[in-house]
Amino acid sequence: MTETDSTSKIKKRPLWLRLVAVACIGLTIWHVYATFLWVSPPSELRNAIPGNALRSYIQPMFGQSWSVFAPKPIDGDYSFEVRAMLEDTSGKPSPTQWVDAVNLEMGMIHRNLFPARASLAGNQLASDYRTGWQKLNDRQRDIVKLGYFKGDDWTQRLARELNERAAKTGSSQKNTMSFVESERTASAYATQVAKALWGQEVRSVQFRVGRQGVIPFEQRNKPGAIRPSPAIIESGWRGLTVRDGQNEQNFAEVFNSLEGVK
Repeated sequence: MTETDSTSKIKKRPLWLRLVAVACIGLTIWHVYATFLWVSPPSELRNAIPGNALRSYIQPMFGQSWSVFAPKPIDGDYSFEVRAMLEDTSGKPSPTQWVDAVNLEMGMIHRNLFPARASLAGNQLASDYRTGWQKLNDRQRDIVKLGYFKGDDWTQRLARELNERAAKTGSSQKNTMSFVESERTASAYATQVAKALWGQEVRSVQFRVGRQGVIPFEQRNKPGAIRPSPAIIESGWRGLTVRDGQNEQNFAEVFNSLEGVK
């Protein structure tokens, strides 16, 4: 059998299959073109598609915007400051200075291409706590400022007070319980930081969460422009909290190795 005979026996693709292929190619070209017009800045090119055809095609199934490719950048710094109440041999309590755990943890990120996830623990906690606090009403926020540290049931008493304020004002119980969980996590984290820094003499802890925005974009080139003042959320004193799975020894070993600690 010759090459010519072999070639002559190759069957052509059915007409319907070729039509489907052409339709798929055309649809792909149209989709790429429509997506390009939609995500690009407005221009006269959009007028090539009459009426509302472009919007009707893209939305809602293929809706995109520049935020997909350039999401909102970080525009502020968080802080999670901790201090502790110590008790000396005479039984006299004395507060420590404030220490910003987030600032210390950032040392794990600087000049490190592959930072550990632990480097973002305090930063993420501060963000979550602030988000939960913003959903509380004013009467609940007043409760957060009070001290809850006496006895073994201080966590339950704090949660009960917050829930009662929510019920009296018609606020969301779901948001309240979510904040209570953030409170417990923050108290546990503050406990670990305090014990890592000041040892077993710690009797209670206090923390405050802050956020300071960067210089607004439109003022970036303005001489003398300064950052906005930080917004601080301050809690009252809290009892020591230890959650399941915590390892104070391992935490202290890592935390005390950070640059700037002690």
